[in-house]
Amino acid sequence: MASSNPSSFWRAGSKEEPRLAGCAPDTVPALSVLFLDPQRSIKLSKTLPPQPDYFVDLNIDQAVDTIIATRQEYNLAGVFREPLRAKDDVEYRHEVFHDLEEQPLQQALIAFAVEMRKMRNHLAQVEKLNYLYQSKRWYIEAILVYCDAVIALAQAMMASAAKSRALGGLLREYLSAYVTSAQFKTLNNEVRSLLSELDAITYSVRINGDTLTVRHYGDEADYCAVIEATFEKFRQGQVHDHRVKISEYPEMNHIEAKVLDFLALLNPDSFQRLDDLHARSKNYLDATIAEFDREIQFYLAYIEYMAGFAKIDRHFCYPCVSESDKHILARNCFDIALGKKLLLVGKSVVCNDIELKNGERMIVVSGANQGGKTTFSRMFGQMFYLASMGCPVPGTEASLLLSNEIFTHFERQEDINNLRGKLKDDLVRIHHILRSATPRSVLVMNEIFTSTSLTDGLFLSEKVMKEAIKLDVLGIWVTFIDELAAYGESVVSMISTVDPSQTLRTFKIIRASATGRSYAMALAHKYALTPESIKERVQS
Repeated sequence: MASSNPSSFWRAGSKEEPRLAGCAPDTVPALSVLFLDPQRSIKLSKTLPPQPDYFVDLNIDQAVDTIIATRQEYNLAGVFREPLRAKDDVEYRHEVFHDLEEQPLQQALIAFAVEMRKMRNHLAQVEKLNYLYQSKRWYIEAILVYCDAVIALAQAMMASAAKSRALGGLLREYLSAYVTSAQFKTLNNEVRSLLSELDAITYSVRINGDTLTVRHYGDEADYCAVIEATFEKFRQGQVHDHRVKISEYPEMNHIEAKVLDFLALLNPDSFQRLDDLHARSKNYLDATIAEFDREIQFYLAYIEYMAGFAKIDRHFCYPCVSESDKHILARNCFDIALGKKLLLVGKSVVCNDIELKNGERMIVVSGANQGGKTTFSRMFGQMFYLASMGCPVPGTEASLLLSNEIFTHFERQEDINNLRGKLKDDLVRIHHILRSATPRSVLVMNEIFTSTSLTDGLFLSEKVMKEAIKLDVLGIWVTFIDELAAYGESVVSMISTVDPSQTLRTFKIIRASATGRSYAMALAHKYALTPESIKERVQS
């Protein structure tokens, strides 16, 4: 009959059959846990936006690389390059982070991700297998893993106290409807029934010289049991097990494949169902669930990153964000990129505070070299970036402007390709920034105009400061020109501090007038080189 011909099973896969619980590959998911508009997430998963210019200056590129290092398969880099501009979008993510503080839910999502990765591994193995029926069996088992993962996730969501619009609302409702749908139930039942049917097949193999015969199992004796029973009377206590464990590989050899072909001939109905189900379930993976599996990793990756700092008593908080309020406050914050490096080598992470109030717009940082000024400026920029990502920020309390853009101007080596000197390059870059910035922008500048004289540097810096204040941008400026710290009421002076008793840099940045002598005076006191000390020695 036709079913006895192995080629008929292959042809069955090309028949036009109704598909089960599937979706077209380009289907837009019904919801997103990252964006209010699901289309934005799909776009980012397919196209990687260019890295923002400020990433390198603020070491955000290093932090992001570390956060997603173990999750490259999820294409999360694009998400970290797409800051949010609306307060409601930020709060949408805050709600999800709050939900994930519930440990049972967090563990359920981690378990879901493990199972979905197992499913993808099965599908990857399918592409490597050379024998038709073996690859189809692996494919059906991948569907079973998927069904179990989705059912477990739906149960976890129903048991969870999640209240966010994304998890507690949209996802919970979607999963509830999905697992109870006729399509999913049919897929789940057919997969389980088929695998049970295939597992129940028994057969005998008879080998006579170079001839191999496969036939239905006819209740033949189990020779292993017969041999054990025969020699049981000689057993004297426990004996060493000399059996060799044979390694199992996913790929079959040609003899195993031939046995499988014979089994298909002996059990045509079961293998026909395998072919039919394989053909009808090509798009079994639901687009919304597949995208959720990717998106939730953004939250889990960042939570894992924060957990490392909790071990050294460094905290993160949910910032209060505003699209217009420029009263900026951040308590006990730190540089997340440098902090991670220090954490790995067992060193402490120094925290600092930031505050701009009553019309203050620009922080001017001066003080001892290598005293933490540049790190402080990077931390300042990172805080606004993380707030725009909808992530908790390092610190115990924070109120931040939801910026529309972050601009940085850090010292760079001369570029021989642009045929500009260092000073001209500084001027061209800052001119572009000031022409692009708006009142919602954040500006981070570090040691500019160092290639010119102090007089010219002061002149140019005052021009830049005047334009920045006119634009009403928020900013921080690390500089050796102390006069900038007293430019006006909108400027705040902060300095890096030194422990006078030991002349050691503390890496604490505090509000204080710029003197330009803090570290020098500490050294002078330490080595008795103050005017008073010298005068006393001369007189003696």
